[in-house]
Amino acid sequence: MPPAAPVRWRPATRFLVWSAILLTTAVANAFVEVMDAQRRGDGLPLWEPMIWELSSVVMILLTLPLLWWGCQRWPLHADTWKRRLPAYLLASVAWSLVHVVGMMALRHASYAALGQHYEDGSPWPTRLVYEYLKDVRAFFSFVAIEHFFSWFGRRRQGEAHLLAAPDDAPTAEPADVARPERFLVRKLGRDFLVATADIEYAQAAGNYVNLRVRGHDYPLRSTMAALEERLDPAIFVRAHRSWVVNVRRLVSIEPLDGGEALLHMDDGGRVPCSRRQLPSFRQALAAQATG
Repeated sequence: MPPAAPVRWRPATRFLVWSAILLTTAVANAFVEVMDAQRRGDGLPLWEPMIWELSSVVMILLTLPLLWWGCQRWPLHADTWKRRLPAYLLASVAWSLVHVVGMMALRHASYAALGQHYEDGSPWPTRLVYEYLKDVRAFFSFVAIEHFFSWFGRRRQGEAHLLAAPDDAPTAEPADVARPERFLVRKLGRDFLVATADIEYAQAAGNYVNLRVRGHDYPLRSTMAALEERLDPAIFVRAHRSWVVNVRRLVSIEPLDGGEALLHMDDGGRVPCSRRQLPSFRQALAAQATG
């Protein structure tokens, strides 16, 4: 029985959750501002701290998708965080600058719409430094949370590895060593053996190749070219520069405009086939059928 499918943290769901958290915090902070003003004996209408807080939240929500993209594009691992930390520090400065400028613009516009004039009360250099000292903590909190969920998602998803030959195994022919019959899948501290024949297709994803097995994706740290050398070329055929397909798992080929095609797999998945690869793919499929 295959492992359970991982719970995916969808971008829309993640955005809605953060929106709810930040908006709730903003409203609570606005009421606290009003209560603090009352204790000081000052009159502060609720709409003012609401504008202050919500203008900040709006800019944070607008920039969060870019921040998440950067975390995925340049992840922090044990072997990369020292090298990438200066870039993250520079990114925090840029993020804070965008946040502050946009926030101040929204405040001025909101006050003007209400027939009021917004007074900042401090020069811009002082304001930027003050806001950055707050924003840098928020920035790295978002980065830490994003990396935590990415790490947890990888743990739930699992990761594929090539099986290492045992030390006492008899010497094998190079062809046998180059084409493993199984892959090791490690997930939540447990190991599973996946037959190479069960791989439906492989998709290149940066420094990884995602192996599709019974409806689940398992990343293998390898390039597509290196993996292709380890697979039987009579069974696993290149359909696209980023895709290799197990022709024994193919159900049908759907021609598309422009000479391309869509490959329908037996698990319901669909794989693109480029116009350049389609002729050789059809030849491999015909050879498989007559073999």
